[in-house]
Amino acid sequence: MSDHEKNGSSRRRAPGELESDVLSALWAAREPLTAAQVRERLTGDLAYTTVLTILTRLHDKGTLERHRAGRGYAYAAVRDEATHTAERMHSLLERGRDRAAVLSRFVSELSAEDEQLLQRFLDGDQPDGDGPAGHGPHGPHGHGPNGHGPNGHGPNGHGPDGDGPDGDERI
Repeated sequence: MSDHEKNGSSRRRAPGELESDVLSALWAAREPLTAAQVRERLTGDLAYTTVLTILTRLHDKGTLERHRAGRGYAYAAVRDEATHTAERMHSLLERGRDRAAVLSRFVSELSAEDEQLLQRFLDGDQPDGDGPAGHGPHGPHGHGPNGHGPNGHGPNGHGPDGDGPDGDERI
């Protein structure tokens, strides 16, 4: 019986939702947490072993690091939230057969604010404010907004005329 069935809830989590919730709890804490501490920060009545299993799987994937804390471990995310999300977006882009079509569709679905922000990054403007977890505006490794140098990568190509970059450029 699932944890949701035990507490009377018929809602099942979507695939990957619990992993995302665990990562969100760790990013919000900004310090390593034990499985019990993560469990306290999650909604629902999850079993300790369920949380421990998710933490172990994320560690095995290289998403978390851990160190001894008493008889167990304390876990922390290897990358900040922005870097993790950007890596997932890049991974999805790599899977598409028509890179230009995927990028074009992605850009066409952006809000006007996000499109303007993306355009600023492509033009070499630096993001406003500091990045998460004290890493500055470019994440933990000092790369540009897309991880490909100090000011991003590639020419303009995302203007209001709807033209997208050629298949070799990365966002």
